[in-house]
Amino acid sequence: MRRRSHIVAARRSAVLPRGGGFRSLEMHELAATVMQAALRDAGLEPERVGEVILGNALGAGGNPARIAALAAGLPEKVAGLTIDRQCCAGLDAILLGDAMICAGLHDIVIAGGVESYSRRPLRLRTDPDGGAAQPYDQPPFTPWPDRDPLMPAAADTLARRFGISREAQEEWAIASHAKALAAQPMTEILPLEGATADSYARHLTHRLCARTRPLAGSVTSATTAAAADGAAICILVVDRLAEDLGLSGPAILAGRTLGDDPELPGLAPVAAIEAALEEAGLTPGDLACAEIMEAFAVQAIACQQQAGIDPAIVNPGGGALARGHPIGASGAINAVRLVHELRRREGYGLAAIAAAGGLGTALLLRT
Repeated sequence: MRRRSHIVAARRSAVLPRGGGFRSLEMHELAATVMQAALRDAGLEPERVGEVILGNALGAGGNPARIAALAAGLPEKVAGLTIDRQCCAGLDAILLGDAMICAGLHDIVIAGGVESYSRRPLRLRTDPDGGAAQPYDQPPFTPWPDRDPLMPAAADTLARRFGISREAQEEWAIASHAKALAAQPMTEILPLEGATADSYARHLTHRLCARTRPLAGSVTSATTAAAADGAAICILVVDRLAEDLGLSGPAILAGRTLGDDPELPGLAPVAAIEAALEEAGLTPGDLACAEIMEAFAVQAIACQQQAGIDPAIVNPGGGALARGHPIGASGAINAVRLVHELRRREGYGLAAIAAAGGLGTALLLRT
């Protein structure tokens, strides 16, 4: 019989802006605290954990998953694995944990993502001729400079390709903030450093949107997710052990990470969504809930439209426009949100996210 993993606990921190309430926390401290809470929720002893996999994009290397595992009190045998697929990393960590369980490597895996814009190292590129090192913000995502756009410019290209106006993007952002405010308090958030809710959600209005500055064409700061700090963790347990221990949670049905046009990274999740649905034998109409990343409003709109997903089921508690975007953690936050939404609406759920370079990841769950 095929092994299948279940997400038996899912927790996250609040998402706070860069330089906010988590500014003094090291990245591993943020992740370890959320790990400990998820393990308590599941009633699992740390000694039973086989692996920890964390997505991270802005750290300086050094395998933060290992550091977080040790800080969380996991046994030294847990090696820890950190992956960097930029925005997809946190969701990819969950897919990789599921693959390890399905392959029989482990029975229990902790998977998720962590990011700290506040504590990220400065980036400098050395000069091979001995000159001064030059600072940079965005690393290269393709070998071709002419096909490696800045993310706001790529979002505007997407808007022009599909005729998604500034007004439509602002409507999406306003709705995201309104849903986030209406959904508070969120049961998945672990109180940490005094933060019990995502601090960025606000009463966004058309007047406020009209005053925001364009970042590229129709894309503005109101329709772009803010840089942020946060962590999200899922506990994955193989089905037979979950049953023996009396643990329950949605099953992981399918998942895909695929590459697409690097000049339109915001559209990349569509192919991954379609592939995951096909693997599970489902259609978009079968979904009860979808958590689609809102790095940019236009990205979420394009994915929802091109994948044929009912907008009424997308991001019912608001999205990243109303939270912020802790890059390596954002996909895992979508998964944690999905787990908790599926406790209220049984059925099939989707989490999806795009990443620079033309990458898209999709995860399907079933309660």
